[in-house]
Amino acid sequence: MRNKPKLIVIVGPTASGKSQFAVKLAKKIGGEIISADSRQVYKELNIGSAKITNQETKGIPHHCLNLVSVKKAFTVADFKREAEKVIDMIYHNNKIPILVGGTGFYIQSVVDGLILPEVLPNLKLRKRLSNYSTAYLFNKLTRLDPDRAKTMERKNKRRLIRALEIIDALGKVPKLKKNQKYKTQFIGITRSPDALKKRIKNRTKEMLRRGLIRETKKLRSLGLSWKRIYELGFEYKYPALFSQKKISRKEMRNSINKETINYTRRQMLWWKKDKRIKWQTPR
Repeated sequence: MRNKPKLIVIVGPTASGKSQFAVKLAKKIGGEIISADSRQVYKELNIGSAKITNQETKGIPHHCLNLVSVKKAFTVADFKREAEKVIDMIYHNNKIPILVGGTGFYIQSVVDGLILPEVLPNLKLRKRLSNYSTAYLFNKLTRLDPDRAKTMERKNKRRLIRALEIIDALGKVPKLKKNQKYKTQFIGITRSPDALKKRIKNRTKEMLRRGLIRETKKLRSLGLSWKRIYELGFEYKYPALFSQKKISRKEMRNSINKETINYTRRQMLWWKKDKRIKWQTPR
């Protein structure tokens, strides 16, 4: 482990302040940041994914943002490949790579060097599974692969179907092998429950102020179905429902807050298992 290159990893729940902490650290140590977020890879998802703005980066290079169009598929294997390429480049430039994010499986794929199965899309299976509710799909995944289910956003149908697709293709739950490339230092950013709830509410309010509804409607104008927009996460699902006059503005805001709080609880259940993480609360 001593001879392996160093990788700093910053994790924590949504709205905890990971991005701001990472920028300050990068400035202090001469680092560059790799985003590990399953939606920030998409060019069109900015406000709803809480993608860092140019002003917020404070001049620190950020990588693995805006990699593909939302119309294209992007898997954890794709992310791992891109992230490792960027990490090598950062080392070559004599900088320190800092991997930051809340998508547990993305982080794990790089840190633990998971050897991921290359499974091609099965359109027939996807069509069949799409007829089932997210609750059914999540329960099925929990039964087949409880560890993977713990990292999954239970109402994200697209990701649930992909996980089940991999199990179906391999005929079993994949036992992922590891090939660790880096010496990692984990930093976990946490907040008290009350403080996190307040930050989540402010986050939702700021997203709506910046134009989350407009961004959601733009996705529709690009040709995405409402169903596909729902699959991009609850930050897009509820503005989409509001845009169709299916819920009120208050219901939209409250639903985003509630779903975010529930998601942060699942994130923390995932991270608390990893004893490598040293937790701290920013001042």
